[in-house]
Amino acid sequence: MQTTLGSKGLMTLPSAARARLGLKAGDRLLVTVVDDNTIVLKRQPSTSIKDLRGLLARPKRALSVEDMDTSIAEHMREKHRSGTRK
Repeated sequence: MQTTLGSKGLMTLPSAARARLGLKAGDRLLVTVVDDNTIVLKRQPSTSIKDLRGLLARPKRALSVEDMDTSIAEHMREKHRSGTRK
C-alpha cells in the first residue's frame, strides 16, 4: 500500500489498511518513529465516556424502590445463610 503526504502534512490511510484494522473516522492513532526511521501507527484506546454509551443492555423495565429493596433483602438472606461473603 502506498500513500502521499500532502502539503499540510496530511496523508490518507488506504482503505484496505483502515478496513483491516477496523478504523473509522475519529479514531485516534499514536505515531512513533523508531530507530531505523520506520513509522509505527497504533490505535489509541478511547478515553471518552461517550464511547461507553450502549455498552450495557438497558433493563427491560425500570425497577421500583420496592423491587430493589426485595432484591437486596434476598441477596442478604442468601449471603448470611451460606456463611460466605459475596
